[in-house]
Order: sequence, then structure tokens, then C-alpha cells
Amino acid sequence: MPLENLRTVKQIVERNPEVLTEAVVRWWIFNAEQNGLGVAVVRIGRRVYIDQPEFDAWIASQRASPPWSAGRR
Repeated sequence: MPLENLRTVKQIVERNPEVLTEAVVRWWIFNAEQNGLGVAVVRIGRRVYIDQPEFDAWIASQRASPPWSAGRR
């Protein structure tokens, strides 16, 4: 993991302010072990960083397919 991929919560939110809030991202981090985000969270002392590519992959994995698309064509 290259260090240039690490972002603070504020930097993550600044990239997508129309979708994310600091509170939501912090909640995800707080529950990272349950929701799978733990692969993107890096703790150094009391500081928390997010690996941007891992975070992007996690967000993409959260997309649910619409219920009407399952098994239908």
C-alpha cells in the first residue's frame, strides 16, 4: 500500500461532498470489522487513514443489484 493512497476522513468527504458526510464515514470506520471496510482503514497511533483504492473497491462492492433484475431478462 503506497502512502500516497492514504487519505483522512475529511479528504475522503471533500472528494464526494454530495454523497458522503464525515459522520457517515466515521460510522463506517467505527463498524469497519462488521461491514468489511477494515481492509481500507489504517490506524497510526490515534490517527485514522483510509486507503483510497481499497475504499473505492469497498464502495463498489456495496452496490446491491435491484431485486427486479435477479433471474429476469
